[in-house]
Amino acid sequence: MTPLPEGAFRDLFRRDPANPILTRDDWPYQVNSVFNPGVAVHDGETVLLCRVEDRRGISHLTVARSPDGVHGWRVDPKPLLAEDPGDVTSMWGVEDGRITYVPELRTYVITYTAYGSSGPCVAVATTEDFLSVEKLGPVVPPEDKDAALLPRRVDGEFVLYHRPVLTRDKTRPAIWLSRSVDLRHWTAPEPVLAGRQGPWWDAVRVGIGPAPLETEHGWLAVYHGVKQVPAGPIYRVGLVMFDLEEPARVIRRTPGWVMGPEAPYEKSGDVPNVVFPTGWLHDAETGELRLYYGASDSVVAMAAGRLDEVVDYLMQYG
Repeated sequence: MTPLPEGAFRDLFRRDPANPILTRDDWPYQVNSVFNPGVAVHDGETVLLCRVEDRRGISHLTVARSPDGVHGWRVDPKPLLAEDPGDVTSMWGVEDGRITYVPELRTYVITYTAYGSSGPCVAVATTEDFLSVEKLGPVVPPEDKDAALLPRRVDGEFVLYHRPVLTRDKTRPAIWLSRSVDLRHWTAPEPVLAGRQGPWWDAVRVGIGPAPLETEHGWLAVYHGVKQVPAGPIYRVGLVMFDLEEPARVIRRTPGWVMGPEAPYEKSGDVPNVVFPTGWLHDAETGELRLYYGASDSVVAMAAGRLDEVVDYLMQYG
């Protein structure tokens, strides 16, 4: 293997000094942990849809709002999406929501994991204000999770990235893609991105992060990769670029991670050594790219970079 040039491995996101920006102490009711947030901008505020685990171990999704995306959070007094004891697909809770604003529909689409007796599955809901939701229900059967939707149709179809827990050929969990014309009925999944073989940082498991961003080079996406070490799994962050017109085709992929667990709140918690990206925002005026993530399955944190630097790095070294 040819060594990569100097500069090929570096962190691209800088942690905010206020981290962790949300913890269980910020919640208006008793919970165990707060993590893995989806993010959007609505009515001039940053909205986080946080995964909240209660003291039973069951998760729900609750909204927090901030004027600047870092400070002054106001947390809703009750969940936006929660367990449904009468629904076998979500009787054990809901987890890890990603948010995509779809201009064609003039609404926010939430893709999340519903958890029931058959295992996790991908479900979809829509909202216009983060005060109420319309549930479209499960769209990908168990066992499946880590779903993110592109913000526009490609060749007339919506595109959903997701991660079957077990595939037909029993390969390592990987990122797959399905297509739909109505957000309810989806095609059979197509393989997109697998964990690399051997001792790589993303060999055990990969999963898509927030909805990919459209750039001139392609769909820019962030993903989590897992390596198993004697002390347990390590979750890190990588980048990938998908083709604009064929989003199942990978154009570039970072050889190494661009962010990994280093801060104390990332290395210690319910699940140590986890950086799990589920939301990001791009400010077109400043070029800032904010990455919101769960740390150690315990708190919410944010790190910022620049979109042009991230894209340039990926196109040069991917």
